[in-house]
Amino acid sequence: MKNLKLKSARAAFDMSQQQLADEVGVTRQTINAIEKGDYNPTIRLCLSICHTLGKTLDELFWEEPPEKE
Repeated sequence: MKNLKLKSARAAFDMSQQQLADEVGVTRQTINAIEKGDYNPTIRLCLSICHTLGKTLDELFWEEPPEKE
């Protein structure tokens, strides 16, 4: 599932994927993969991203479970 919350928070800081990657110590490709939903980051990386963007884990990474029919 795409992480549009992360992309939106990053954009609100006018921060490129490369800039965020540099801040948290990963590659731009890693940030891109997280935003596209192709990579599940470690909790340590999630926390680093949250601290950099001033958000909580819930704000950036929590997903509601699918509704049961």
